[in-house]
Amino acid sequence: MIVNNNFYTNIGKINGSQGTTSKAKSDNKVQGSFEEVLKSKVDESCGLKFSKHAEMRLQIRNINLTDAQKEKISKAVQKAGEKGVKDSLVLVDDIAFVVNVRNRTVITAVNSNELKENVFTNIDGAVFA
Repeated sequence: MIVNNNFYTNIGKINGSQGTTSKAKSDNKVQGSFEEVLKSKVDESCGLKFSKHAEMRLQIRNINLTDAQKEKISKAVQKAGEKGVKDSLVLVDDIAFVVNVRNRTVITAVNSNELKENVFTNIDGAVFA
């Protein structure tokens, strides 16, 4: 048989075999609730991570971040990185975040009630978003 100017020998019937196919099993098991998985995917999409300490502070202080606020933090971290900042204080809607710019990781979060008379150390830049 000739197909596209290439010669192929005839294909014969194979006896004793059924045309079975095996389905590949996926090892991508999802851990956690839908909300947790969705939250982690949203965080990945903006390239921002939250340390365990920051997640604990957000929970203890009843701070629920919207996607818009996460996007503001992400853009602020991008700006800080462009200026060569390593660790930044990012202020978004009366919430302060200390962020490691290189790793794009939020280290801690403080709400407006706890901002008064607070001293932030080990930062080399601040961004108001």
